[in-house]
Amino acid sequence: MGLFAFVLGYVSTILDEFMGYCKLIQNREVGWPTVDRKTGELKREQQPIWKKIKLILLFNPITEWIDRTKLMRLYLHDNSLKEGKKERSPRSKSKIRPFIDFYHINMKEFTPSDIKDYATFEDFFVREHARGSRPIYEEGDDSFAIVPSDCRVVVYPSVHLAQKLWIKGQHFSIANLLGDPSIAESFADGPVASFRLSPQDYHRYHAPVTGTVKWYKQFSGEYYNVDPWNLRSHIDVLTSNARCAVCFETEKYGDVIFVAIGASDVGTVKFNEDTRIPGRRIRKGQEIGRFEFGGSSILVVFQKGRILFDEDLLNLSNERIMVDVEVGMSLGRLQAKGGEKRGSVDEGSGKVNEKRQKVNEMHEKVGETETYAQAVSEGGKKSDSEKEDTQTTKRAAKALRIT
Repeated sequence: MGLFAFVLGYVSTILDEFMGYCKLIQNREVGWPTVDRKTGELKREQQPIWKKIKLILLFNPITEWIDRTKLMRLYLHDNSLKEGKKERSPRSKSKIRPFIDFYHINMKEFTPSDIKDYATFEDFFVREHARGSRPIYEEGDDSFAIVPSDCRVVVYPSVHLAQKLWIKGQHFSIANLLGDPSIAESFADGPVASFRLSPQDYHRYHAPVTGTVKWYKQFSGEYYNVDPWNLRSHIDVLTSNARCAVCFETEKYGDVIFVAIGASDVGTVKFNEDTRIPGRRIRKGQEIGRFEFGGSSILVVFQKGRILFDEDLLNLSNERIMVDVEVGMSLGRLQAKGGEKRGSVDEGSGKVNEKRQKVNEMHEKVGETETYAQAVSEGGKKSDSEKEDTQTTKRAAKALRIT
C-alpha cells in the first residue's frame, strides 16, 4: 500500500508539472523571469516557442562553436536584410493584427491608434507613443536619469559585476564595445545599465540624461540575438553586433555613453540627425533614434561614482531578474559626494508606499506558490521546476524589500 501511494504521488507530481509546463507554453511564457515595475508581478516574458528552442540549441557550451563560424554569421546577416525587406512590403500589413493579439498590445498608448493607418508592418513596428502616455520622471531636474525605452532592464554599479552576473561574453569590455581603449579609460569599471527590447516593444529610444553630443560612432558587425540566454553564453554578442554609440557631455554626470545594438531581424540602427552632430544639445526624454524590426539592446555606461541606480532595480538585477520598465521611468540619480549608499527613487517621491505594496503582493505570491507546491508534493517529492519557481519568487520578494 505504501509503495502504491508513493508511485501514485510520483505520477501525480509528474502530471502536475507537465500541466504547468503546458500552461506556460499555451501562454508563450517561456522567456526570462521579469518583474513588472508598475505592478510588482513576477512573470516570464512571452516568446514564440520555436525561437526559445532555437536559442537553447545554438547558445550552449556544446554548440557555441557553430555561432562563431563564418557561415552562421553570413546567414544571420542575410536573414536580417531579407526580413527587413519583407516587413517593408505592403503585404506585411496583414501581420499587424495577429501580432497585436499575440502580444496583447494596447494601441491606445500609440499614435496612430488605428492599425488601418499603417501601410506596412515596419511602419507599425516603429510606431510613436501617444502624447502623455509616457511621462518623464522629474523632467525639470537633470540630477535624475531616466529609462530610455520600453524594455526589460538590469543595472550594475560596475562593469566587473555586470560581467560576473549578466554579460558572459569572453571578451566583453568597454574598450571593445567602443573600439577605442583611450575613450574607455574614463569609464573604467563604471556603472552599466543594460536594456533589452523585445519585438512587441516600442522601438524608439530617448535620451536618459540632458547633455551635449560629444561624439558619434557607428560600427558594422554581426546580428546575434540579444536574448538573456545568449548574453550569458561565451559568445561576445554585445561587442560583436552592429551598433552605434553616442557620447553625451553633461553638467551633472560627466560623460555618458549610449550604445544602441542591433540584433537578429534588425537591419538598421538609426540615430536621429541631431544626435549625430557634435555640439547639439539634447534634453532628457528627447527621442534620439529607433530600431527597425526585431529585438534589440541598449547599453548606457556612466563614469564611476556618478550615478546611484534605483534600489529596486539594483536588488532585482543582483538576483538576475530583469525589470519590465517604460520610457521616462526613473533610472537613478546623481551620486552625492562622499559616496551616498541609499537608493535614489524613494525620498520625497511617494514611491515608498508603492514599493511596500509591491513587496506585500510579492509575499502573497510566495505563499501561493508554496501552497501549490506543497499540495502537489503530498504524495511525492517537490519537482525541481517547482523549487526553482518558488526560489525565484522568494528572491524577487527579497530584492524588493525596503530596509
